[in-house]
Amino acid sequence: MCLALPARLIERRGADEAVVELGGVRKTVSVALVPDAGPGDYVIVHVGHAIGVIDPLEAERTLALLAELQQHEQQRTQQDANA
Repeated sequence: MCLALPARLIERRGADEAVVELGGVRKTVSVALVPDAGPGDYVIVHVGHAIGVIDPLEAERTLALLAELQQHEQQRTQQDANA
């Protein structure tokens, strides 16, 4: 199974690299496939490569859903620990 996540592009570094942020974590990724992406854009990141630009609203919705899933998982883990 493959997973690609939306991340906000923070800074371009040269022609083919950029720093993205996802959940407070910053990482350098390749942007060779999205040469027009710039700071503030949301890109879909898969195994260290930005593979597409995504609409900001769609990115925010996806990130909100992922945060909600994480919160539910943490609550479930806590309930299991208390049982």
